[in-house]
Amino acid sequence: MAASNNKGGSPTEPFKRVVASTMRAISGEPELEITFAADRPSLSAGKARLPEPPRRLNMADVAITRGIGDSMALKLACHDARVHRKLLPQGRNARAVFEAVEQARCEAIGAKRMPGVASNLGAMIEDKYQRSNLEAVTDRADAPLEEAVSLIVRERLTGQAPPEAAENLVGMWRDWIEDKAGSELDRLSRMLDNQKLFAEAIRDVIASLDMADELGEDNDGDSDEEGNDQPDGEEAEMQGEAEESDGSESADTEESDAAGDDSEMTDADGSDSLADDFRDDDMTPDAEDAGESWRPDQSGANHPLSDYKVFSTRFDETIRAEDLCDSEELDRLRGFLDKQLVHLQSAVGRLANRLQRKLMAQQDRGWDFDQEEGLLDSARLPRVIIDPMHSLSFKVEQDTKFRDTVVTLLLDNSGSMRGRPITVAATCADILARTLERCGVKVEILGFTTRAWKGGQSRESWLQAGKPVNPGRLNDLRHIIYKAADAPWRRSRRNLGLMMREGLLKENIDGEALSWAHNRLLGRPESRRILMMISDGAPVDDSTLSVNPGNYLERHLRHVIDEIESRSPVELIAIGIGHDVTRYYRRAVTIIDAEELAGAMTDQLADLFEDQEHATAPVRRGGGRQPRPARMQ
Repeated sequence: MAASNNKGGSPTEPFKRVVASTMRAISGEPELEITFAADRPSLSAGKARLPEPPRRLNMADVAITRGIGDSMALKLACHDARVHRKLLPQGRNARAVFEAVEQARCEAIGAKRMPGVASNLGAMIEDKYQRSNLEAVTDRADAPLEEAVSLIVRERLTGQAPPEAAENLVGMWRDWIEDKAGSELDRLSRMLDNQKLFAEAIRDVIASLDMADELGEDNDGDSDEEGNDQPDGEEAEMQGEAEESDGSESADTEESDAAGDDSEMTDADGSDSLADDFRDDDMTPDAEDAGESWRPDQSGANHPLSDYKVFSTRFDETIRAEDLCDSEELDRLRGFLDKQLVHLQSAVGRLANRLQRKLMAQQDRGWDFDQEEGLLDSARLPRVIIDPMHSLSFKVEQDTKFRDTVVTLLLDNSGSMRGRPITVAATCADILARTLERCGVKVEILGFTTRAWKGGQSRESWLQAGKPVNPGRLNDLRHIIYKAADAPWRRSRRNLGLMMREGLLKENIDGEALSWAHNRLLGRPESRRILMMISDGAPVDDSTLSVNPGNYLERHLRHVIDEIESRSPVELIAIGIGHDVTRYYRRAVTIIDAEELAGAMTDQLADLFEDQEHATAPVRRGGGRQPRPARMQ
């Protein structure tokens, strides 16, 4: 029956159904919505997204996909977001350790109670560290502390040693961690089922690791008794789920074995896809925390990379959108974009109109009187009638402060933006450009990606050169100009359709793109320059990260951000789509869904202009009437 029901469908459908059923059983959420897509795995309220398994599954693919699903389900079953928020440290490094260890606790509960889950999680973790390239790290400053702590905690809670690919990482930190916090770590196994007590013990561990100043205040008041009541109910719930999921585990094993037996073990493309799409940063967002898609900070983040280098710039390109495809195709792609967003366009348009009203209300209206030329001042005509020898008087409207402003929108054109995110980003950029132009603000729209997957011609040159060690960036950049600041919106409108072109979106090297956009702004004559970065993740380029330290691109991004925020006249803001960018940028906001992008962009820009209004007193010249007051919103 199973074979006949799946006739004509994907060969992975039975496997997907089993994984989904197991996740619902373990999480205790029968209505959990589970999807499989080429995007990165993510977990939010009532929804889970797993990587699309390759059509020809092998046993490793099966175990890794099941491990991702089990990890998400255990987070839903064992994690109380309210308790977590109350005890979450304030400092970025302490917070990263706290988040990583809490995920290890949730996974340890399932691993101790369900051997099948323990095996799946082991496969997932092994795959994660094999892809991280941490084996090549030789300096402890480049080895993320939170990863080492979480693996040592996992070892204590489950008895499972760190995976082979992470032995180098753990070895760098183990003696230091054990010496500083060994006694506190020994207490954790007794508190495994009580999230509140466990979190308090982890705060003690963090303090012992010389990060007490990052803990902040303990917000857990005496009135909160939920945490104390949680373990009993949670433990009972988990035991029931364990029994319930035994059948699913058995069925899952049979289905997976069948899939493994029927498939060949050499689907390199599918394996690569899984490795590319699964990222640990999406595994730990709190479902109840709006805008909190947390990705642990790298401990090397305190040492921004200033010795970043590029193997070759010969194959990089900065290109106008209209030069990447012909006019007919641009028109077709723009038409496709418009059709996709008939409903969204009206919503974004309303937000843009609200932004325009805010900006226009803030513009101080005033006149310079008694000028030699300009508009005739009718209020002063009686003087000419009384005294014909008196010359005519003219007036000139004062320039508003916004007319000396330029805004650059820098859009992430990486593959993870494919689908709804890039469509919404293109439409928001389009409508905001039109809105700001109405207010006399010039707008530039830029995009960044790479010319090829996994290195392109730069990597070929590196191979021909004998693979020198630490080559630096190893891919061909593609920086796209969709709309130049001086180009009118009506001439550039169709260019944004290029983002809909199949095959355009590849990998993202954020640091160099941010530097490129920043340097373009520095060359502008306007006195106020604003740069808005819109991205859905940290920089990722497999070719570069495979031959350099695992956080190489991220550290360079931090260095560029630090240079701009500390030394540049350019005002930098960022919006993260499903990814916490607040740990990179001083002024940033994170949104969970791409649908929120329009509101976030308009609010951030409106706030910037409001800040300027409060900081700058209006200049009044001449003896005319007072400027109109700003309208109340």
